[in-house]
Amino acid sequence: MRGPHNIWRLIRTGATFERTGAMTVALEAMQAPPRLRLVARVMGRPFRWLGYPGDPALPPVTRALTALGPAYIKFGQVLSTRPDVVGEDLARQLTVLQDKLPPFPTSVAKQTIEAELETPTDALFSEFSEPVAAASIAQVHKARIADTGEPVAVKVLRPGIERAFQRDIDAFHFAAAMIEALSPASRRLRPSDVIAHFESVVMGELDLRLESAAASEFAANTEADAGFQVPQPQWFLSNRRVMTLGWAEGIPMGDVAAIRAAGHDTQALGARVLELFLSHALRDGYFHADMHQGNLKVAANGDIIAYDFGIMGQIDEYTRRVYAEILMGFIKRDYRRVAEVHFEAGYVPRDRDVGEFARALRAVGEPIFGMDASRISMARLLAYLFEVTERFGMQTRTELILLQRTMVVVEGVARSLDPHINIWEVARPIVERYIRENLGPDAALRDLVRTARVLSRFGPKLPQIAEEALTRQGTGEPSEAPGGLPWRAAAGYAALGAAGALLGALAYAAL
Repeated sequence: MRGPHNIWRLIRTGATFERTGAMTVALEAMQAPPRLRLVARVMGRPFRWLGYPGDPALPPVTRALTALGPAYIKFGQVLSTRPDVVGEDLARQLTVLQDKLPPFPTSVAKQTIEAELETPTDALFSEFSEPVAAASIAQVHKARIADTGEPVAVKVLRPGIERAFQRDIDAFHFAAAMIEALSPASRRLRPSDVIAHFESVVMGELDLRLESAAASEFAANTEADAGFQVPQPQWFLSNRRVMTLGWAEGIPMGDVAAIRAAGHDTQALGARVLELFLSHALRDGYFHADMHQGNLKVAANGDIIAYDFGIMGQIDEYTRRVYAEILMGFIKRDYRRVAEVHFEAGYVPRDRDVGEFARALRAVGEPIFGMDASRISMARLLAYLFEVTERFGMQTRTELILLQRTMVVVEGVARSLDPHINIWEVARPIVERYIRENLGPDAALRDLVRTARVLSRFGPKLPQIAEEALTRQGTGEPSEAPGGLPWRAAAGYAALGAAGALLGALAYAAL
């Protein structure tokens, strides 16, 4: 429940930020208005002694969020996907926020499993380990299915985590409302929208059936990808508070020395990580949005294994085509075309000058292409691009922000494996293949066939609509068709639909 009872939690939060030195860092990173900075100081400084000390070895903001507990840790992770809100530097710090907490007893995990699956744990699993990983929302146990002997990972939500998160989320909503009321200038940061986005992410993670569905869809999309594995969910052993996936056996991606010692080609692995991410984003429009070293392993045969599907990114087909054309324009250094794509997509208002925008884009691209290959960064390019487009009136697009943040993480993984990787050389064939398959004549024909099929569904109704429209136009009867559509427009749509039905029939005959 949102209300004044949240004030105490906010005071404790402000005190912790003040005590750890995070207050100044956070407010400067978000370019908070002066009035808001003053209010934060006034509320935080007198109560500094109430703040949690945190771990002095951590950076200030990371230290404060870790000290404040699970909801704050998760909030920091979500904010790391929003450099448009917290700034590039702070977003980069938050990407390494460690989501590790002490485990809860295995006996409690077993009780949760039995309550969710309505079967004794010993009847489901022949082996069940102590926790192998414990995070803010859940912990993971290694187990073996009793019937098949298959090794699996069993993820179990922390007891009472839903109520604890809801309490802190209510406090976040209350804080956002206070910030907007006290400082209208802060509304450009959209505090309430940011909290609503965080709430939607967390509520999804608190229902493990949704993560199971994400794993299932991701596995289906990537089934044919060479050198890539996604553990399959075991639906009969999963529910709202329990999720069971195939066990991912391999070397953690962060242990580069062990990967080399095992005889794997780290240069090839670095390129493959980047290729896979771009393929998933462009080809499928559905990508792993938390693809850091902690969520990747290298199997004995050299395959990359991905797991932990709590945060996934999604891009619609039209946006993917726009994104691919923008990337290809930069790869070819055709800044005029990049500018035109932005205008065609409606990202930049039409009252702006295309030539001026193209010159601004050249200022983004040329310095990057002048760098040594080991320093060329697609993520940096996208970050600069968003800065320029914002100056030209482009509205923030959350899905592209998430894509850019994930690109930063994936580039970091790739460079940890191969410090000299040339991002553009790896990306070019992926982008070119996507454009060839989705922006050429074949793609136009597919779009036409699909449109015709949709219109042809209305075939039985079209003659009646057209006849009624023409009759009413001639008799002077009411000017609107049912549903508020003008009869002239209805007649036009009927004619269009008739043409679509004809095209649909021709398309079906040709297939």
